[in-house]
Amino acid sequence: MKNKPLYFLAVIGLAACFGPHVQAQDKPSTGAAAPSSGARAEFLAELSYYEERFTRLAEAMPAEKYVWRPAEGVRSIGEVYAHIVAANYGVARAFGAAMPAGIDPRAINATANDKPKVVQELKDSFAHFRQAILALSDSDSDKAMKMFGRQTTQRGAFIMITGHTGEHLGQSIAYARMNGIVPPWTEESQQQQKAADKPKQ
Repeated sequence: MKNKPLYFLAVIGLAACFGPHVQAQDKPSTGAAAPSSGARAEFLAELSYYEERFTRLAEAMPAEKYVWRPAEGVRSIGEVYAHIVAANYGVARAFGAAMPAGIDPRAINATANDKPKVVQELKDSFAHFRQAILALSDSDSDKAMKMFGRQTTQRGAFIMITGHTGEHLGQSIAYARMNGIVPPWTEESQQQQKAADKPKQ
């Protein structure tokens, strides 16, 4: 892969940005109740939104398009999805969650061209990320930490992660459009609008 060195530099950069600010520890994978209000509840809602968007877009993208890239030296469609997978695990680690057994962020890009694996990795990484957030406490919202190499708070990290994920969702939507793929949720909205505009008999 021609831009493989760039990917590994990105992975190293992610690791440096997240850093060992919070000691990694085993977090319970089940049993944590979802909050109904507060910073975590709001961030979890955003996380669900992005999980649904990324997963549906990855599923709608033809497998042969995963290798497509708009120019030399930038991520392909599959590599953008793989980047989100790596970021989900890296950010979860920054919040104190241990890396799951068998997951190596440096190796994630090796499956970037394999659609079934990428779709499953997206689902698994978002599920792991969600458990990491559920294990946090809203009472620590003002606790200092670093995210993407910047000093912030736990609450501020939520905002920064939302911006990062939204940036790459926009990138993925643009990639899809350039390949003639209409995002599934947009297609559904258009169909609903057509049905609403259809004259009644």
